[in-house]
Amino acid sequence: MQKSPKNITYLLIILLISAMLSSCRVGQPPRSQLEQLEYTKVLRVGTLYSSRNFYYDQNDEPTGIDYELLHDFADYLGLKLKMIPLYSQSDLFNALKEQRVDLIAASLIPTPLQRLKFRFSPDFYDVNSVLVYQQGTPVPETIADVDQPIGVVSGSYHEYILRKLQRRYSTIKIEASDQVDDEELLRQVHQGTLMYAVVDDKILALTQRYYPKLATGLTLHQDESISWAIRLTQDDSFYSALIAFFGEKHSDGTIAKLVEKYFGHIEQFDYVDTRSFLRAVKTRLPSYESWFKLYADSLDWRLLAAVSYQESHWDPQARSHTGVRGLMMLTLNTAHHMGIDNRLDPEQSIKGGAAYLRRLISLVPDSIHEDEKIWFALAAYNMGFGHMLDARRVTQLQGANPNSWADVKERLPLLMQKQWYQKTQYGYARGNEAYNYVNNIRQYYQSLVLLDAQQRRLAMQLIRDIPEKESLQNQSEISQAK
Repeated sequence: MQKSPKNITYLLIILLISAMLSSCRVGQPPRSQLEQLEYTKVLRVGTLYSSRNFYYDQNDEPTGIDYELLHDFADYLGLKLKMIPLYSQSDLFNALKEQRVDLIAASLIPTPLQRLKFRFSPDFYDVNSVLVYQQGTPVPETIADVDQPIGVVSGSYHEYILRKLQRRYSTIKIEASDQVDDEELLRQVHQGTLMYAVVDDKILALTQRYYPKLATGLTLHQDESISWAIRLTQDDSFYSALIAFFGEKHSDGTIAKLVEKYFGHIEQFDYVDTRSFLRAVKTRLPSYESWFKLYADSLDWRLLAAVSYQESHWDPQARSHTGVRGLMMLTLNTAHHMGIDNRLDPEQSIKGGAAYLRRLISLVPDSIHEDEKIWFALAAYNMGFGHMLDARRVTQLQGANPNSWADVKERLPLLMQKQWYQKTQYGYARGNEAYNYVNNIRQYYQSLVLLDAQQRRLAMQLIRDIPEKESLQNQSEISQAK
């Protein structure tokens, strides 16, 4: 049946209205939170500068455990990551509430009240709340025995724990401030301007590498989870993406690798060794620093310096009972292959050691993640490349992952046990020594990295404080003029 002109007119009007409505939506911001992020193409993250979660390294490159996972999350969403450093925990939550950031990540442990007001990601990693004091201070048996104010970050989970304890022990005095962070509290304790503070055990262990007077008194709470926070909305799109991302990164081992990278070397703190190392950083390292930087090439010069300290304590005349010599403790054979004539010459030793370490890294199987090849290479530097491959074989025989340093390092001591080394190609090796060797280097390296980060952080704080000081000075000058 042929359509009437009237029907055709109605049809054309409907099509025209539909086209107009569709054109009105073009270019308009989408409705869901995830669609809004995809529209802006940027993930804005509020954070705090810290040697743990986010800072700029010596090459002005961003780094930190939170930053690395955030970078993966932005890639996962197809967005550009924009880090927005703020200066207190209250600033972070206010920025999130006011929609100036989309997410906050700063080694946060959510309090019950914060969980009511915001949404939090699945667990990143766990920490313990610990009471910290300076060595030489009387060690309290219980929290009720602490007779001085306890410093804590205002609004933090640690303050929440202390407030709960204060209801039971009225003698507890709490000094809470949002003008400090955990590292500043630890600095004050180290300098003696604050007697006690409560922080988490991970930041304490990292900070002890350059504040060696810090000691742990009591563990107030265990296994608290570090998380990220987003706004609490009826729209679940962004939250669902966050849940899916964490599930994927836990499953594929990414989060475990990050935790191993940043905290895997943290073990029992050695006060005497750390004091000796920091003293050597001031007195010995400056004599050789320029050569470490010159010959490091693709390596971080601080890692090369850490290897040298572990080998010789930066003594160019060092010698072992096995005949290795110099700053990098090279054998005659290794020195010859690296083109080194005089192992006792500091420059030649550093040049040869750097070349040898790079060669070992290049031989590490490509099945091992690029970030972890260095630890396998260092184990080989200590006990030989063949023994390192044997440790991987033992790891595989036990059903663990031979490409994971976290798994392999735990099997290194098994190379000293007959039931295991008889199953290897190269036999017995001092695997326990190699375990400690790599662990020590990681700690020395981390100390040098954190010292750099601390200097940068203090410099940035100084820059931040200049306008305030200038303002106060101007006000004073105006007042005097009046």
